[in-house]
Amino acid sequence: MIDGLFDIENRLNKLSKTGDPLLQLSEIIPWEEFRSTLETLREKERKSKAGRKPFDVILMFKILILQSLYNLSDDAMEYQINDRLSFMRFLKLTLGSKVPDAKTIWLFRNELTEAQLAKELFDQFDSYLQTHGFSAKKGQIVDASIVKVPIQRNSKDENKKIKSGKKPSDWSANKTRQKDLDARWTKKNNKSYYGYKNHIQVDVQHKFIRNYKTTEASVHDSQVFEELLSENNSSRAVWADSAYRSKESLRNLSDLNFRPHLQRKGCRSKKLTKWEQQGNKTRSKTRSRVEHIFGIQTMMARGNLILRSIGSLRAKSSIGMRNLAYNMHRFSSLVSS
Repeated sequence: MIDGLFDIENRLNKLSKTGDPLLQLSEIIPWEEFRSTLETLREKERKSKAGRKPFDVILMFKILILQSLYNLSDDAMEYQINDRLSFMRFLKLTLGSKVPDAKTIWLFRNELTEAQLAKELFDQFDSYLQTHGFSAKKGQIVDASIVKVPIQRNSKDENKKIKSGKKPSDWSANKTRQKDLDARWTKKNNKSYYGYKNHIQVDVQHKFIRNYKTTEASVHDSQVFEELLSENNSSRAVWADSAYRSKESLRNLSDLNFRPHLQRKGCRSKKLTKWEQQGNKTRSKTRSRVEHIFGIQTMMARGNLILRSIGSLRAKSSIGMRNLAYNMHRFSSLVSS
């Protein structure tokens, strides 16, 4: 069966009519704003002019954004670009275009990671939001989410050495490359998790992530509380769950001239009063907005947010790109609604 000349165009038009979110993302995000930052990755002098010309940095950057939105591996990303018309259109590729392979995607992400550009790109987009009508307003919410990595099957002795900052002496170079020595265990609701934490600060009105920090999963949420807070918000109000509430945190917030709205937590010996329960219920109406963000990230990744990278440096970059991708998705939704 011979395809018609306009079959692909007709299919793309159908995608547009049904509300292709990637079309909106492609048209609304100011991609060229990032070019000068991304071009720093290509400033290394080439040893020879021979060989294939590298792919455009904006194309590669958009591929990383797609990866972050849908949590795809490099191999899956290469396949999906070749397979999905919506991905091709988002990347401005045609059926005849050369598509970056999995190795090329890995190399670009590795360059971006080593240059530690994820946070710079995140801050750059936040500045764009601030100057284009989306300044931080009505206070800020702080929360953290556990980001899992593949569990390491180590012996007790190996784990003991890793916790002390040492590498088991009998590990080969190849084995070491496959082991995440930076991730840590933590417990939540009596369930154990291995990986990192994505600590975020969100503005109440627009629900953008305004600041973030990546730590090992074992770091308690309250340890990075104050450093996430921003002075660039129209309100001094701060919302957080009971994990952030302590005499010290309340005192610190008062010293910093913030107005705390932190959830209370009861215990067997001292249950919450009805007044305290009502206060929690009132605060949760605002605080729950941050849960929507983690929910959207999980939904777009089809429920699987596990990191495939190894080591804290790559985890910081991957989580930073995931937060940036969410903000872009959120901005696209607000502008097009």
